Amino acid sequence: MLFDGFQLTVMALISVVLLALAVFAFVDSALRREDAYRAASKQTKPFWLIVLGLTALVNVLQIPFFLLQIIGLIATIVYIVDVRPALKQVMGNSRPRGGGWGRRRGGSSSDGPYGPFNGR
Repeated sequence: MLFDGFQLTVMALISVVLLALAVFAFVDSALRREDAYRAASKQTKPFWLIVLGLTALVNVLQIPFFLLQIIGLIATIVYIVDVRPALKQVMGNSRPRGGGWGRRRGGSSSDGPYGPFNGR
């Protein structure tokens, strides 16, 4: 009885993670430009929107056809690991313009976040 509850909780957690990954990949693919897909020599934007949208739908409806979930997981992983970095490279750095912690604005390598650091 205790094992059944634990198994149900673990499976629910896995389902939520799979759904979150699919939704993230779908939203990310929707926000990318169409020409970036062609420039990166990847499938078209409508292709990825359909595949990732169906993956999210299968995970939301929790269709008991396990093979569809596995295919969707593979498609999501391919998008996140292969297509997304290629699109980011083609489009340049996709961070918003303006300030940011990781952005260098010039100066020497000893500059800290509040100005020069001379070690004194």
